Amino acid sequence: MKEPQTMVMAETSNYIAWCAEEPDGEMTYHLELGNVTVHFFQEEWEEFVQLMEKILGTGRRSSE
Repeated sequence: MKEPQTMVMAETSNYIAWCAEEPDGEMTYHLELGNVTVHFFQEEWEEFVQLMEKILGTGRRSSE
């Protein structure tokens, strides 16, 4: 069985986002956030990215 091909998309000292091309050709996306790892299929990832774009588009609001 062929191993998935992985690629780190972004990384900080505490978090990492990476993707994998699975042996069947499907892309999966993974967020490692401390003790939590979230796995996404392609369609789920696209919806998550849209959500993040909406959040980032609102700008940061000061709590002051």
